[in-house]
Amino acid sequence: MSQPPLSGLSEAERTLAFERFELLRPHLEEGVPLARVAREQGLALRTATRWAGQYRREGLAGLARKGRSDRGKRRLSDTLRQAIEGLALSKPPLSVATIHRRAIALAERLGEIPPTYYAVSATVLALDPALMTLAHEGSKAYADAFDLVYRHEATGPNAVWQADHTELDILLKDGQGGTGKPWLTVILDDYSRAVAGYALFFGSPSAIQTALALRQAIWRKGRPGWQVCGIPEVLYSDHGSDFTSRHLEQVAADLKIRLVNSGVGRPRGRGKIERFFESVSQVLLPRLPGYAPAGTAPEARLTLGDLAAELEPFLVDRYHHERHVTTGCTPHERWASGGFLPRMPESLEQLDLLLLTVPKTRRVHRDGIRFSGLRYIDPNLAAYVGEEVLLRYDPLDVAEVRVFHEGRFVCRAVCQELAGETVPLREVIRARDRRRRELRQTIRDRLKVMESLLEVRRGDATGQATGDAPEDSPPPRRPGGTLKRYADD
Repeated sequence: MSQPPLSGLSEAERTLAFERFELLRPHLEEGVPLARVAREQGLALRTATRWAGQYRREGLAGLARKGRSDRGKRRLSDTLRQAIEGLALSKPPLSVATIHRRAIALAERLGEIPPTYYAVSATVLALDPALMTLAHEGSKAYADAFDLVYRHEATGPNAVWQADHTELDILLKDGQGGTGKPWLTVILDDYSRAVAGYALFFGSPSAIQTALALRQAIWRKGRPGWQVCGIPEVLYSDHGSDFTSRHLEQVAADLKIRLVNSGVGRPRGRGKIERFFESVSQVLLPRLPGYAPAGTAPEARLTLGDLAAELEPFLVDRYHHERHVTTGCTPHERWASGGFLPRMPESLEQLDLLLLTVPKTRRVHRDGIRFSGLRYIDPNLAAYVGEEVLLRYDPLDVAEVRVFHEGRFVCRAVCQELAGETVPLREVIRARDRRRRELRQTIRDRLKVMESLLEVRRGDATGQATGDAPEDSPPPRRPGGTLKRYADD
């Protein structure tokens, strides 16, 4: 039986799959030998090989198959494990043998089973190399070894994408009688400097806005001349919560995108995307009504839609066709050079389910599904009354929810108050009657089977008593045997 896609899994299954991906990440992304990863993580090599194969075939969803709950876990208490890690991070560095001896002494004081040398060694080896470098060699060695890894030039289109936000210096109407400055999220191809996607919005940056920009970046564009699309190998961003959410990490793992976040307060390698923001601020915005640099308070005359109608032609028709000083060619030419085929998701529906929806579990009631104070209904829900289902919804549009049951898509249930459409009563009655007929037919089938079994048992019990006895057959014997007679009676 094939594994359901990530979008059809429950949150617990998604979490399990991502935990297994984290164990395999050094092998999948950094080329560390699988045998070494298995040894360091306390996994059987056969298990690690099977997980790696499932991930390559099915993505993150392939790692959601359930296994033993204790597999791959260290048999150490949290207190003892943290003490071992503290010893490993102490300065000057201690040998594993020394850490093992001290861990045994600590375990005896805590009344715990002394750890084996292998358990201590595995715990030390599992520590992040960056953490070990920082603890033993200091900040400078850490910065030289790790902070500069991603400052080099990308080797080709879609090798590295950068993502960032900026607040634009323009005052717009917000559609609710007020005004405000919008934010712009941009996804930029590091190699060509071409913009792959963007999102304009009011309010603070969030994971949803990042997902909207990433969706547009990955999928094919409807605008002629805007060719940038595909799944990147690396997505590089700052350390904001909108870029480090668990949902975005799961999406990246399923699409085989490596997420790289700059250190807190150390946004290195961001000059390329900052240069695009400067182009927007210095070339596009000053010629639009409502331009509002610091110290000015102009009248807001444009809406968010008006700004989007100006921004897209600017980046597709102008920015993409201006020769870049560093690369020596235009972003459009550099991205299209080489004639490579971008890696694409299976469908836009799959991409939407991964990026734009949030999973929630709810029970189907007789009047539909109740969620966030609203009620969602669809005729197909008649067959699932009383069942737990998984909802996936777009936080920007809660007029409908997608309903899944045991990994299978069931329907799109609508909220009649928000969707502007109603489910006719006749459809509800028809679905209700159909479900009742199905259940009655099931009952009849089960009763028929039961009755046929009873008939067979009844026939076995009576044997030939119900038929005519053969003429030469002896008379039936009475239960309990016959009275024995003696000769002198």
